[in-house]
Amino acid sequence: MPNSQNCPRKLTSSSTAQRLQIFMKAYVAGEQEGLILEKPFLMGQALREGTHLDITSEQNLIKETRREMKTKCCSEKTEKRTMKELGLKRARHFGWPNTYVFTKAMGEMLLGHHRGDLPVVIVRPSIITSLFKEPLPGWMEGTRTIDSVIIGYAKQALSFFLVDLNLIMDVIPGDMVVNAMMVAMAAHSEERAQSIYHVTSSLRNPAPYAVLSDAGHRYFFANPPRTGKYGEPARLPRMRFFSTVASFRAHMVVKYKLPLEILRVVNIALCGMFSRRYDELSRKYRFVMHLVELYAPYTLFKGCFDDINTERLSIAMKQQEGGYYFDFDPKSIDWEEYFYRVHIPGVVKYLCD
Repeated sequence: MPNSQNCPRKLTSSSTAQRLQIFMKAYVAGEQEGLILEKPFLMGQALREGTHLDITSEQNLIKETRREMKTKCCSEKTEKRTMKELGLKRARHFGWPNTYVFTKAMGEMLLGHHRGDLPVVIVRPSIITSLFKEPLPGWMEGTRTIDSVIIGYAKQALSFFLVDLNLIMDVIPGDMVVNAMMVAMAAHSEERAQSIYHVTSSLRNPAPYAVLSDAGHRYFFANPPRTGKYGEPARLPRMRFFSTVASFRAHMVVKYKLPLEILRVVNIALCGMFSRRYDELSRKYRFVMHLVELYAPYTLFKGCFDDINTERLSIAMKQQEGGYYFDFDPKSIDWEEYFYRVHIPGVVKYLCD
C-alpha cells in the first residue's frame, strides 16, 4: 500500500519512468451489490456463478463470426449490428451488463497475467463529471453518462427517466481523476507490483441522485432555456423518475408504444399521410429506450466502491511538505453546490450549443 514514504515530494519525469498505468472503470464490477473492493480480476474470472471466461475462445468466436459474415457477403451495417449483438450477448452471459465494461474487465485480466515484473497501476474511476477546480471549473469534452439526461431535459426532449433517486450516484470530477492518476503512478514507479485504485465518491462522500435532480430543477427554474422563434424562456416542469424497470416500461407502453402502434396503422390506412410524424415519434421513442438500456446499470446500481487504497494515497499526499498538492479527495466536494454552480452550467455552456 502507498504511504507517506513512497509518495514522492515532487512529480518528475524520472520518477515516473518504466511504469504502466491503465485507466479503467469502476463499473467493471458489473451490477454487484454491497462493498466492492479494490481487487484485481484474475484470469478467467467471471461475474456469473458457474461460468469461466476464456479470452482466447472469445477472440476465436469473434474471428469466426466475422469470417462467416464475409463469406455471406454481409453489408457493413449488418456486420456492425451482428458484432454489437454478439458482444452484448457474451457480456451478459458472463455477468457484465454491457460490452464496454466486459472488455475493460478482460483488459485488466490480460494486464495482470502478462505484466511480468512491470509495475502496473490500474485506476478505476466511477462516472466522470466536469472539472471541479482546475484548470477551468465546469469544463468537459464529450457527453458523459448523466449529461445525456441533463441535455435532454434542457432541450425539452426528455421529461422522465429511469432512476431511483434514493440510490447513491457515484460520480467524480475529471480533474480529481487526473490528479489521482499522476500521484498513483509516481508512488509506484519503483515497485514491481499491481495496484488498484477506486477513484470514487460513494463511500466517503455519498450523494443520492435526488441531489442532482433538485439541483437541475433549481438551475433551470432560475436559468430557463431560451426557445421559440423569439427566444422566449421556457419553464420546464420537474422531471419525473421511475425507480424500477417494470414501472418505466409500463409507462412507455401506455404513453408511447400503444399510441405509436395506432399511428402506424392509421398511417398505412391513409397511404402514408402521417409518415413524417410517425418517424419523428419513433426516433424519440428509440432514443429514450436506448438511453435507459445504456444507463440502467448505473442509475439502479446498488454497490458501493471501497477506496481505502485511494484514501491512503490522498493522506500521504497531504502529509508531504512543499511541492504541488494534487487534490483528489471527494470529501472536499459539496455536491449540491457543485452540480448547481459548476457541473450543470458547464453542461449548458459546453455541450448544449
